[in-house]
Amino acid sequence: MSLLIHNLHASSGEKEILKGVSFEIKPGEVHVIMGPNGSGKSTLVNTIMGHPAYSISKGTITIDGVDMTTQDATSRSRAGLFLSMQHAPEIPGLTMQSFLRASYNALHPNDQKNPLEFHGLLQNAMKELGVAPEFATRHLNKGFSGGEKKRGEILQLLLLKPTYALLDETDSGLDVDALKVVGEGITQFKKQDTAVVLITHYTRILQYVTPDVVHIMKDGVIIKTGGPELAKEIEDKGFN
Repeated sequence: MSLLIHNLHASSGEKEILKGVSFEIKPGEVHVIMGPNGSGKSTLVNTIMGHPAYSISKGTITIDGVDMTTQDATSRSRAGLFLSMQHAPEIPGLTMQSFLRASYNALHPNDQKNPLEFHGLLQNAMKELGVAPEFATRHLNKGFSGGEKKRGEILQLLLLKPTYALLDETDSGLDVDALKVVGEGITQFKKQDTAVVLITHYTRILQYVTPDVVHIMKDGVIIKTGGPELAKEIEDKGFN
């Protein structure tokens, strides 16, 4: 079992952004992808998830041995992918609880939850994350602070139970307390049967999340791969 990205080339319009990205992540692992602005990090995870704004010209995306390169985002999600977006949309009128229950039932056709069953499941997950009970009745991301949006994403992770979580700058704009909650939530999610790809500019979240592999991206390719020590090297010396 693995998420295997092989020689991935992708474009937005006429502009090629990914120019041959390859890596493999297995359940039980955390991979961190770092790099300067414009290096292609967000494009990479959006392309893996199947965002229609990006077209693949070469390469493959394989999930647990199944080629998903031409499949849509729904199919990839059902195959075990999850994307935490850098800028999550606000949807007035849709409560967190309704959104999460609909998402859960869509992904678990053999484990459908009625509203009462799901309410209990949600309350337990929010308690684990230290999220107030009224969070469930708020409209999706409407009026949320940056920290609340990120807590909501980690809540989705714990409830939906994907195999491979793609987290795009989940630590962006967080204060120390929110960063700790998010970091501990990621660690709680990552077990032997799940994996995390974490996009970040900074090493501060790595106080709470220990990576197995660190990749450095620049100009649409991975230019260096190493262990946790590589993140420390970037912190000390920068990307150049």
